[in-house]
Amino acid sequence: MKISIVTISFNQADFLERAILSIVNQNYKDLEYIIIDPGSTDSSRDIIEKYKLHFSKIIFKLDAGAADGLNNGFKYASGDIFGFLNSDDVLLPDCLNKVDKFFQENPSIDIVSGHSRIIDSSDQVIRNSYSDIFSLIAYAYGVNLLMQPSTFFRASCYYKVNGFNPNNLSNWDGELFVDIALNSGKFSLINEFLSCYRLHALSITSSKKIDDKIKKYRNYIFRKIMKRNKQVFDIPIRVFFRILKYLYTPKSLYERITKGAIYGRS
Repeated sequence: MKISIVTISFNQADFLERAILSIVNQNYKDLEYIIIDPGSTDSSRDIIEKYKLHFSKIIFKLDAGAADGLNNGFKYASGDIFGFLNSDDVLLPDCLNKVDKFFQENPSIDIVSGHSRIIDSSDQVIRNSYSDIFSLIAYAYGVNLLMQPSTFFRASCYYKVNGFNPNNLSNWDGELFVDIALNSGKFSLINEFLSCYRLHALSITSSKKIDDKIKKYRNYIFRKIMKRNKQVFDIPIRVFFRILKYLYTPKSLYERITKGAIYGRS
């Protein structure tokens, strides 16, 4: 089973080599690795050149944002399974073999997620983060999480929803997962850590600068799923789903209480 991985590189030279090596060292027999750099001004392109023999395709092309760039990359993908890794994240050893095994054994599943270690700029583990059992309604209420670098999906379901929404500049991965679910995609979990998700001073998740974009996205995705605007009575419903989330995954509650939230860290 061929797996296609796309990485977007943009001025992350401090971390890019670690991301690349985490993929090329997977020792997976049928890997297609595509990298995109829309115009880095640091040494990122030198790093890409250093590892050029490991890439199936290198794309140096301007894009309209990460979602558009990922779509550009997946245009060249020929794998059965797709995944995408940010240039500051890493896959854990043997990740792709575990993903391959899961899809081979579960032919009815379209998209699967594992868990992630949250790391800092020095690769130190800050905390663990657990993907949830995906629920459209829980996602609408903002209490459902799939760890993006630990999430993989069949190429067929990506094509059915026409890929990423290029107009989404804050949560393009989440909207893709929602679109797959709305198109009757079937989700599952691998109860293993498959990746490390990095937080650092310049990462999107740790930045307060996009708070407004995230709030707009949450309202937008609520309307997309629920076909209506939020109402006052949605507040206790959201509380209910949050309680349910932690009942299903008490490890997530433990991490939240003992180590704090992921969002807002740097």
